[in-house]
Amino acid sequence: MSGKSLKGIVESILFVHDQPLTLDRLAGILEEYDRADLRAALDELIQDYETAERGIVLIQVAGGYQLRSRPEHGDYIRRLNKTKGVKFSQSALETLAIVAYRQPITRAEVEYLRGVDSGGVMKSLLEKKLLRIMGKKDVPGKPLIYGTSREFLELFGLKDLNQLPTLKEIQELVPPDPFADQPALPLGSGVATDSAPAADSVETDASLESVDSIDSLEPVEG
Repeated sequence: MSGKSLKGIVESILFVHDQPLTLDRLAGILEEYDRADLRAALDELIQDYETAERGIVLIQVAGGYQLRSRPEHGDYIRRLNKTKGVKFSQSALETLAIVAYRQPITRAEVEYLRGVDSGGVMKSLLEKKLLRIMGKKDVPGKPLIYGTSREFLELFGLKDLNQLPTLKEIQELVPPDPFADQPALPLGSGVATDSAPAADSVETDASLESVDSIDSLEPVEG
């Protein structure tokens, strides 16, 4: 068959499959074709959809390939389905960020970084299949260790964890503090201080400094 026919076959399979399809799985389905030809067909399809500026795109996500609507059309699609975008609480985002950047990680380690009990949040994220149990840590007590799932990659439109934004990239998105260069006011008699809350604030910011990156991610439309 011609290369054009192969593109059509691959496109049809991707269209009816509701999950990202890996190259290995595709090669298993289309055994009569070489992997190199399949990869070339996928690359051509990605380019075709992009250059045609159509409402559908072919992207690499969660280790596979998937046809999706364009993210910028999300508001219009929600009118059809009468659904709201995916929303996360601050505690859920913090927990997801910690697990994503520190995995594999135990619940105790998550709670140490957050400073609060995280059992309920982690249970909810497990139920949503955004977290997964990876095994047990080889320490006394054998606590469970957690990591992010394929559904996590799908939701945030990531090919793999290497596409998570770095802390430097996130800091570049944060506007500079307009008061950063101002000298500190002298603390003399009669000046009220609020040292305890300030200390708490510094501790919290430091503990989450390396995991706030996920706040910049937006769930993509399927």
